[in-house]
Amino acid sequence: MAGYLPHSPEERKQMLKELGLKHLEELYSHIPEGLLFEGELKLPEPLSEPEIVETFKRLAEKNQTLTIFAGGGAYDRYIPAAIDYLVERGEFLTAYTPYQPEVSQGTLTAIFEYQTVIAELTGMDVANASMYDGASALAEAVLMARAIKNRGDTVVVSQTVNPLYREVVKTYLYGYRDKIVEIPFNGEGTTDLNLLEDALKNNEVHALAVPYVNFFGFVEPLKEIGEIAQKYGIPFIVVAEPISLAILKPPSEFGADIVVGEGQPLGIPLSYGGPYLGFFATRQKYVRKMPGRLVGMAEDIEGKRAFTLVLQTREQHIRRERATSNICSNQNLMALRALIYVALLGKDGLQEVAKLSISKARYLYKNLLKKGWKNPFNNERFLWEFPIQKEGSAEIRKNLLREGFLFGLDLERFYPELKDTLLVAITEKRTKKEMDRLLNLL
Repeated sequence: MAGYLPHSPEERKQMLKELGLKHLEELYSHIPEGLLFEGELKLPEPLSEPEIVETFKRLAEKNQTLTIFAGGGAYDRYIPAAIDYLVERGEFLTAYTPYQPEVSQGTLTAIFEYQTVIAELTGMDVANASMYDGASALAEAVLMARAIKNRGDTVVVSQTVNPLYREVVKTYLYGYRDKIVEIPFNGEGTTDLNLLEDALKNNEVHALAVPYVNFFGFVEPLKEIGEIAQKYGIPFIVVAEPISLAILKPPSEFGADIVVGEGQPLGIPLSYGGPYLGFFATRQKYVRKMPGRLVGMAEDIEGKRAFTLVLQTREQHIRRERATSNICSNQNLMALRALIYVALLGKDGLQEVAKLSISKARYLYKNLLKKGWKNPFNNERFLWEFPIQKEGSAEIRKNLLREGFLFGLDLERFYPELKDTLLVAITEKRTKKEMDRLLNLL
């Protein structure tokens, strides 16, 4: 053990003396003897670097490459090769946290441009420097809506919001003891507007959260929902999918007060579930209640354009009772990837990604119907993700996995009433050849 300690024997003796100890083992004297390991660990023989590389190569060869036809909030999209190169440029490798603008202009400039992109996509006035992921962004938005309304103890959330996001909201609100009312979906797989309006009549509601493209892939009637929220004066949170914002009207047009979502589709690899990127945008009048950081454009003492942090209403910077959030960081690297992705594709490129995904989803959907699969809802207003149903679908999914296809998510896991139903997603990355092979296997 001593061979791995960075301190010299003299330094270790001095530290033990300060602690009033004679041996390192005394540091563990509070641990019951029965829990301490005795004897020598039977470790394998040490390997040289080439042997270690070869060992991991052999292990890596056992990995199975999957063709992904699943989504549920994380999507296998094409990522331009330039992104991996550009994010490693020295201009962006400044200090971890950009408190000192004189040495962090690269990072601050990128964050400012990222904020601009998110504000343009959502149609909102201002966006922050990013959140941890889509789920925490929604939970923070609920707390922000609570502060905006400044009264009430009830949150209304549509059941068509990602089930995992809803779980995170429940966790965030646990300490507040707020009630969460979940609005069921109707026969079209979208939020039941009648039940929604009944719930919003309660004077104690301080937030409404609804997805734009919902968990089933359907486009929610945001215009009608926005009108109901406005009628009862409830802060309106929209959970949006970023690629869809390239072709759909922005949530701002439907009265959204806060728009949040998951930025993973914007040039961020799946990475087995993270790190991801939560985006967060709101109206100018609520900017003081927004969590996280905000970068603004200013001038230096020579009159040149410069960037700096202009708003940080968090525990580290103001009195704790006035903090809007305990979010103490932003997803700099992931936000940078999203910014470069949008910059490389541009408006036309983003629209093309969305249109390709939609057309390919239609192709697969129609051919699945021909093979006896059914849509459990009376609705075909989906983009590139849709529910599809067939008896024994779980076994079919398991068999396809052996053939290298990850075919859909099992919806019964989240919605017990949707037995034998899979949620299938298609992106621009999937080819006709891959879809035809999948159909042939089915």
